[in-house]
Amino acid sequence: MPRIQPLTHLRVPLGGQEIELQQLDHEAGGMSLLRTRIREKSRFTVFDIDPATARAWGEALLAWAGTQPGGEAGDSEVVAGNG
Repeated sequence: MPRIQPLTHLRVPLGGQEIELQQLDHEAGGMSLLRTRIREKSRFTVFDIDPATARAWGEALLAWAGTQPGGEAGDSEVVAGNG
């Protein structure tokens, strides 16, 4: 059974979606994965990504947010976790 470590939990102010980021480590070892869980009412979307994809995705998100008004501070709410 994999070990799951919560990283952060965000709530999107427009739409109310909840986003959870977790580190996923398999007992057998190997690469850690970033699990992303998005909840929209009763629907969940869950996917696991490798570190290189997480870095590219994060950089793309930061680049986009930096071009938007108010993108420096962000408007999402951190609900719990380390983020």
